[in-house]
Amino acid sequence: MAAAAKGRARTLVVRLISSAGTGFFYTTTRRRALGSKLALMKYDPVVTNGDVLPACTPPCLTRTSQPPKKPVAEKPLLGRPGNNLKMGIVGLPNVGKSSFFNALTNSAAPSENFPFCTIDPEEARVAVPDPRIEVLFNIYKSTKMVPAYLTCIDIAGLVKGAHEGQGLGNAFLSHIRAVDGIFHLTRAFDDADVIHVEGNVDPVRDLEIIHNELRLKDAELLTKQYESKGKDVARLGVNGDKAKKEEFECIKKVYQWVVEQKKDAREGDWSAKEIEVINSLQLITAKPVVYLCNLSERDYARKKNKWLAKIKAWIDENHPGDVLIPYSGTFENALSQLSTPEEKKEYCAKVAAANEVTTPLASVLPKIITTGYSALRLLYFFTCGPQEVRCWTIRQGTKAPAAAGVIHTDFEKGFIMAEIMKYDDLIELGSEAAVKAAGKYYMKGKETVILDGDIIHFKAGQVTAPKKK
Repeated sequence: MAAAAKGRARTLVVRLISSAGTGFFYTTTRRRALGSKLALMKYDPVVTNGDVLPACTPPCLTRTSQPPKKPVAEKPLLGRPGNNLKMGIVGLPNVGKSSFFNALTNSAAPSENFPFCTIDPEEARVAVPDPRIEVLFNIYKSTKMVPAYLTCIDIAGLVKGAHEGQGLGNAFLSHIRAVDGIFHLTRAFDDADVIHVEGNVDPVRDLEIIHNELRLKDAELLTKQYESKGKDVARLGVNGDKAKKEEFECIKKVYQWVVEQKKDAREGDWSAKEIEVINSLQLITAKPVVYLCNLSERDYARKKNKWLAKIKAWIDENHPGDVLIPYSGTFENALSQLSTPEEKKEYCAKVAAANEVTTPLASVLPKIITTGYSALRLLYFFTCGPQEVRCWTIRQGTKAPAAAGVIHTDFEKGFIMAEIMKYDDLIELGSEAAVKAAGKYYMKGKETVILDGDIIHFKAGQVTAPKKK
């Protein structure tokens, strides 16, 4: 009888190991099969193959085990959510905004020598240059190539007092509020034939005028919000709505930063809740800025200008970390009118020779486009095949299901996995089959953050439509 019981106990040990898969040996005192009350049973020493193992309680069944860690909430980004974001071209009148827009987009926005020749904003999309897409196009022998695009908007010039309505300022500032990032363009060339609204060329002064107008418009909005929300909270009393009180504290902190300390919202250290409030207000000073300095063709070729060091010093003092890109509107416009690479190369050589420089000249527009694209915290991944190679734009920090949703919403709803390989691995190994053979073709799940240049194949299940009532 004892032997039979012992045999049953041994059998039960084997079953427990197979069920739990923990590597622990244990048996129940009542010798009964596993059930829903297993976690409440007592465990005793077990004899297996003549060896006595100590009593134990598997960690997976103990009541004192640690609860699973809560996922850490990710901090949202400043600005509008989504991937269809826009850069606005901002500056004083007659600094070269429309000429820059025309060169950038090969369009024909009005560009004349008088203030406010642009009233309504002009919008165009420009391809983001990237040699990788051409390499992938050749590797996969695709029939179609679709790059990423940056949307740019030409906004009419602002003048001093624009936040109070001077020079149609309220309308133009509303156009700036509608974009997601700013190309702040200033003029650093003298030309008697091109009128300057301030009477003379001083790009540092011009930068301060525009910056102050943008900040004062935000200050006007924040003051109204601070006073209005403050009255609402005062009426709530001690036991009032907690959410409204938290919102007011966020607005108060932003108000102190922008209005009292006279700083840009994008340069503050904000919590996730404060970022949500800032985004709801669409503050102009929360938008990323790329500074562009319009030089004469001669200064651009010689890479010398008396204002560049002063502009850089002003940016480093007031907005450290922001990018300054010198360019020449005259040079870029002339280059954009030429159709073939040979003609463009010949023109660059001609300008270099005319200004006695040996350094080869080239357009800086590709750098401006990619810098603006990155300033918006955008990146793209590739999908590749014989039909097409395509770039898909997403925000930084986007996870795999949301990235799949950019292709089709059903891909996000029915997401199963993302098969990912790195561009560099594909180039190094030569083919997709070689990447797989090297073990560098990865199967990733829902928590995977997509990185720039990832080559992805998504797998998704069928999404059933909800039944009609």
